[in-house]
Order: sequence, then structure tokens, then C-alpha cells
Amino acid sequence: MTLVDTPPVTGAWREGSDPGRRRFLPLPAPLPLEGGGELPGVRLAYETWGSPDSPAVLVLHALTGDTHVTGPAGPGHPTPGWWGDLIGPGRALDPSRYFVVAPNVIGGCQGSTGPSSTAPDGRPWGSRFPLVTARDVVRAEALLADTLGVGRWALVVGGSMGGMRALEWAASEPARVERLMLLAAPAASAADQIGWAAPQIAAIRADPGWHGGDYHHLPAGQGPHLGLGVARRIAHLSYRSGFELATRFGREPQEGEDPFHGGRYSVESYLDHHAAKLVRRFDAGSYVRLTELMNAHDVGRGRGGVGAALAGITARTTVVGISSDRLYPVEHQEELAAGIPGARLEVIESPYGHDGFLVEWETVSRLVGELLEA
Repeated sequence: MTLVDTPPVTGAWREGSDPGRRRFLPLPAPLPLEGGGELPGVRLAYETWGSPDSPAVLVLHALTGDTHVTGPAGPGHPTPGWWGDLIGPGRALDPSRYFVVAPNVIGGCQGSTGPSSTAPDGRPWGSRFPLVTARDVVRAEALLADTLGVGRWALVVGGSMGGMRALEWAASEPARVERLMLLAAPAASAADQIGWAAPQIAAIRADPGWHGGDYHHLPAGQGPHLGLGVARRIAHLSYRSGFELATRFGREPQEGEDPFHGGRYSVESYLDHHAAKLVRRFDAGSYVRLTELMNAHDVGRGRGGVGAALAGITARTTVVGISSDRLYPVEHQEELAAGIPGARLEVIESPYGHDGFLVEWETVSRLVGELLEA
């Protein structure tokens, strides 16, 4: 393995690197945590598009997303925007009409405080970084809204983990959310989703490069990239549908390889590709903590249960499910739509599984536009 091929110890954005389009907000005080205690020295990274004088839209990313919703890869941004077709001139979120804000989640690794960040004592947080819940994240994002002068969001939109955070916004800050779009997300993570997450976390923690979560000071190639890659392979199977995988790959061997003599099937090569990409742009510690954030998601906790929490949401809401989603099946979105007063349920017929909320951008754009015009 050459130095070029050697995976970095972490794919996190590191202090001193090119910030790209990111801006940063240091929180004025330690962040109180739902699980007890507080997190000091918190910083939120975010990007914006459009004028602060326009109606504001909050876009919340999924597990391995970041602030870079749209725009090319370049200095500070290892990949192009993850939902780029949604923002831009003539798009559903046109910067000439809306002020679009996208923060990196607390616990993430692309500029906001997380396990790879430097703690107040000058060392990486690593294993000391606590569990942060979606409710904690919303508390921090509310301070960002205050700083940006946003008293009320015209729309809060998110899919998967971003949908969990969007739901918490509507439940925690109902007066500040005028419209709400929840895509491929549940009211609370269930045993099936927690079960999908368990082997992912176990794979990372079993990697000899994990070092209990304290590996960020090590040289390239000595971090838990193998475990993170296995976690990504497991997760990606839950993001796509069996129908799509069968249609795209079937039982075909990878070109030039023979599975009877140590070669791979085409679908294995596909999973290897996604694993290799992730270890170069993400942090294993963030993957563990954000997966635990998703496991802890329950909008009804401390609010009298899910039904009571949903009934208190006042935002005009569209709930979007993906017909082939096997991670958060449509019954989760049916529960949300039934519980939120006046909510509209839309099910996108798509072969792309959970990732359909990203792939089916034309339908999502139409639904966003309809909700904003309502």
C-alpha cells in the first residue's frame, strides 16, 4: 500500500484546513445535554445561500451528510453537494427567493464540534465526547437561528437523521416552524433500526485501530478505517432495496474477477467502493456517536408519548415515505402523518430504497415547492 492509498486516520475536516464555504458559530456557553451534564466549547459549522432578508429555510442532513448541500467538490469540501438539485436558480429552494441554512450536526465531523474536534484541554475529544441527542442538537441550532436573525423558519426539511432533527424542531420550537417536511424518518427509532445499527457500531469498536475511540493523534493508516468500511457496507445494504441490487448486479462477477478463485461479485465491488469513499471523508467516532443519536431518537420522550408529542406540532406538514425503504418503512411515515394535525402523506414510488429521498430529487423538489406555496 502506497502513501497515496493509505487511508487517513480520520476523514474529518481538521482545524487549520481550508474552510471552503463554511462559516462557524462558537456557542456563547456550554451546551446542556439531555442525558445530563453539558458540552463546553461547542462550535457549529454551517453554510448559507441567499439573503437573510428572505424567508428562511433550514435544511438538515442525514448521518454522513454535512453543510455542503450544493456546490462542487473543492478546497474544504471533499465531495459535491449531497442535495444539489434542490438549491439554485429556478430550483425549489431558489436563493433569490429563500435564505437557505444548512448546519453540520453537533457530533459530526465537518466543522461542528464532534469526537475529532479539539476539546478545551487541547486534546481531541475522542472517547470523551458524550452522547448528544437530536433534542440537544436543536437547542444548538436554535442559537444559530438567533444569531442569523431567524425568528421563524418558513420551512424545516430533512431526511433520515435530518428528518429526526426536523421533527424535534417542530416539537421543541413549534412557534418557530411554519412548515415542516419529514422524509424517510420515524417518530422514534424502533428495534429493527437499532438492530441494523448494532453490527455497524460493533465493527468499528472491534477494529484494532479504534483504541477505545482515542485514535485521532495517530498517523495515516492506523485509525479504524477497516471497521468504518464494514459499517458502511452494512448500512448501504439498508439504504438500497433488494430489488434495485438484484436489477443492477444480479449474480454477476466483478469484471475481470472470478468469485470461484477469490474474486468478488459485482455487488461486493459496489459496497467496497462506497466503503473506500467514506473512510476518506468521515470520522469513525462521529459515525458511532451519530448512530447512537439516531438510536436514541424518540420524539415522545418526556412529552407523554409519541401521540401527545405529534399532536402538539402546529407546522403545516408534509410527510414523505419511499415505497421500497427497508430501513424506515412507510408505516413509520404513516404514523407521523396520522399523528400530526393536518399532515399530508406522500409516498414516492421508487426502487432506490431509503436513498430514494436523495435520488428522487425531481419529486422531492415538487413537494417542497408545493409546501412552500401552501
